[in-house]
Formats: sequence, structure tokens, C-alpha cells
Amino acid sequence: MIQTWAMTDVGLVRRDNQDAYGIDVNPSTQQAICVVCDGMGGMQGGALASRIAVDTFLARVKGALLPEMQPEEIQALSAAAAADANAAIREAVEENTAYRGMGTTLVAAVSYREGVVVTNVGDSRAYHITAAGIRRISKDHSLVETLVDRGDITAEEARTHPKRNYITRALGPEPVALCDGYIVPMARGDFILLCTDGLVSTVTDQEMHAEISRGENRERCLIRLLEISKRNGAADNVTAVLLQKQ
Repeated sequence: MIQTWAMTDVGLVRRDNQDAYGIDVNPSTQQAICVVCDGMGGMQGGALASRIAVDTFLARVKGALLPEMQPEEIQALSAAAAADANAAIREAVEENTAYRGMGTTLVAAVSYREGVVVTNVGDSRAYHITAAGIRRISKDHSLVETLVDRGDITAEEARTHPKRNYITRALGPEPVALCDGYIVPMARGDFILLCTDGLVSTVTDQEMHAEISRGENRERCLIRLLEISKRNGAADNVTAVLLQKQ
């Protein structure tokens, strides 16, 4: 069984929330589909792109997901759903050129009996959180991640780098959506956190682990993470979806 919680907030600087999220839990199979997107391309364009991606991804996966699917099959289905989302965004741009340049990141988790399958495009992230610690699952598709990999800057320097918002992959700008997939086994009590870079840039991994691993109301945990983000400026929209295997 999977339990879920979520929060999204415009932050302290932006006028509009271009993030979007979606959650669907099948009441009979208890399989969960969760997705978080961070839109780009102007106020209206970014919000539209993220909502299209969330709705398209959820619909494609929900329409084909079966409880007996192996994680590799779910991984392929999730990649196809991301491709559908990419095509839907591009179609919206063709219908209205005012949305030219819009796109979105995507990070999603689809559960199976032993864990979840994570899919990501862009720099929204997925973390695996246990009592022992926190581990980042996804890899950012961003300029600063490339610089960190090359050893040009440290991970800490990447948090404040002037080009930290430059992403190298997204849904929308390119005809083909390139996404990464991860199969993540989970033990009972483990968490998966999906979040946009608005959370990552203002809350440390250690703070995420400390708040979520507390044995109390998980909705309150997300509220406290938002409070930490706002204390640190919250210059971007802040969105998070939390899953726990029970």
C-alpha cells in the first residue's frame, strides 16, 4: 500500500505558480502514479506546459497500468507517457504560437509491489528517504550538473551558481523526449519525495531527511519544508509530492 501527500506554493517572488502535480491511486490495486512538473516559457506558457504534462502522463499510465506488470514494463510505459506529454505540449504550441518556447520538467513515480519506478526529464528531483538517510535517485539534466560531473564546481557551489536554472532537457522544446528511468526497491516505511528545484535550491538534503523522517503528521512535514524554503527566500515556486510504502 502507498500513501501520498502533496503541497505546492507560489513562493515569495513569483506572481504565478507554474508548477503542477498529479496523484492517482487505484483503490483496488493500491498502485500509485505521482508526477511533478515545473513549467517554463512565460507565465501562461509555463503553467500550461506543466499542466498538460501532468494530465497527459497520468492519463497514459493510468490507462495501461496493470498490477502484474514488471518494473521494466512500467519503466517503458512511463517513458511512453513522457513522450505523449512532449507531443501534447508541442501540439499546443502549433495551435497557438504565443506559447512558442514553453516546456516543462517532469519527475514521476509509479509504484509496483516492491517499490517504484522513477522517470525524470529536467531538474525536478526524486529522493529515496529511509530512517538511515536520504539518497537522490534522479540526475539533473542541467548545465551545473554537467559542471559538477566534470569536477569544475562542487555540488554546494551548484546550489548558487548563476546558471543553475539552465536545463539541458525538458518536455516541449525538442521533437523527441529524452528521459531517464530508475527502478527503486522500497522497504515498508520508506519514502519517495518528488520535488521541483524551488525546494531543492532552498532546503538542504539533510533538512528534507530530518523533517520527513520525523514520526508524525506527514502533511505537517511538507508544511515545515515550505516554511524553511520561505525563510531562505523561496525565489521560485515550491512543489513536493511525498509517497510512503506501508
